[in-house]
Amino acid sequence: MNTYYIETYGCQMNVYDSEIIAAILQSEGLEEVDTPEKADLVLLNTCSVRDLAEQKIHTRLGQLRIIQESTNPGMKMGVVGCMAQNLKKDILRKKPYVSFILGPDSYRHLPAILKSGDIPKRVIDIRLSSLELYDGLFPARHEGINAWISISRGCNKFCAYCIVPYTRGRERSRKPESILEEAKRAVDKGFVEITLLGQNVNSYRSSTGGFPGLLRQLAKIEGLLRIRYTSPHPQDVSDDLIAVHRELYPRVCNHIHLPLQSGSNAVLNAMNRTYTREHYLKLVEKIRTAVPDMAITTDLIVGFPGETEKDYEDTLDMMKQVRFDAAFMFKYSPRPGTKAAKMDDDVPDDEKSDRLNRMIRLQYEHTLKMNRSLIGKEVEILVEKESKKRSRDMMGRTSSNKIVVFPALRYKPKDLITRTITDAQGVTLMSGEL
Repeated sequence: MNTYYIETYGCQMNVYDSEIIAAILQSEGLEEVDTPEKADLVLLNTCSVRDLAEQKIHTRLGQLRIIQESTNPGMKMGVVGCMAQNLKKDILRKKPYVSFILGPDSYRHLPAILKSGDIPKRVIDIRLSSLELYDGLFPARHEGINAWISISRGCNKFCAYCIVPYTRGRERSRKPESILEEAKRAVDKGFVEITLLGQNVNSYRSSTGGFPGLLRQLAKIEGLLRIRYTSPHPQDVSDDLIAVHRELYPRVCNHIHLPLQSGSNAVLNAMNRTYTREHYLKLVEKIRTAVPDMAITTDLIVGFPGETEKDYEDTLDMMKQVRFDAAFMFKYSPRPGTKAAKMDDDVPDDEKSDRLNRMIRLQYEHTLKMNRSLIGKEVEILVEKESKKRSRDMMGRTSSNKIVVFPALRYKPKDLITRTITDAQGVTLMSGEL
């Protein structure tokens, strides 16, 4: 076995895990290829957060089976990640051509599997670990601007709708020295921005000041221009974390992703979110008082079991009060094994769709208004790449994670520049004559 190909689905944590897997495979002498047709080993790093993500994997496995039968008969397939953890029985029963199934804590076992010959029998390892953090392994990253860095794994929150504690296990934190070393290596490789990852980053624990202390240590790394993180839990955002944003800007970006999920106290309680709308509003006020230009983004779910029209209107009211810069919005779908899966999924799908569409329209209005408020103001932009629409333009991001398109001039990726915003079109800001 000489070549491998990885497809990644789902969140940024899966992107990071795929880079860990690539590092393991490369240490065994395998080379990456750009299509499954060229690969001896094809891995799908999967997501189980929503039903749609799982359906994509089932469809893709069928497509890969056709490639295996028609053009690449020696290809071996593996399913890894959260779906492997959650739907192993389904994969075993319906997809005999899948050679092995590995959960998120089992990637170190890949070398042993590969050395077992031509993988003569199916291998399944989905055991969750209370210790595995992949410390000592450094991700195999392609060149780029931003490097994802995991600071913890698992989650202890057990939100009623969420499968993560069951697919990724209990929460545990990496050692700060390991995180710092990984960040330094990323900078040495040319990355100028890092994004710290965790299911709940602000519950990170260490002997050096927890998450705010980790940010302070990372901010000292020479050559590191920006630090981002995702995602904190509203219940655990501390005054010290807010102070870090105030003290260490622009090194620590003025953007916080603060998942709300619902603006109804009844729904929040049913979701086991452990905070109220009143707590959330006070937190937003505290953040914006300390850092007035802080961008706040969020996650929202419509159609959770028991959600009434009044509950939904409470969420719209919260959106109007907070005025999020952007939001990821979803229809609720039950996840097997979660507490919510035992509840009556009593909101009709057409009602979920209607609520979602109304919510999207409201958020678009807020995003456009927030972006237009920046017209005439100077912003600092980290240049990323050519614009998708026109090669004579470039695009980059502000500290608040807003996309800006501007004339290329002599700019190049990784430049940190200052420009005046001249227009706003939806979620995109413009600067200069385009």
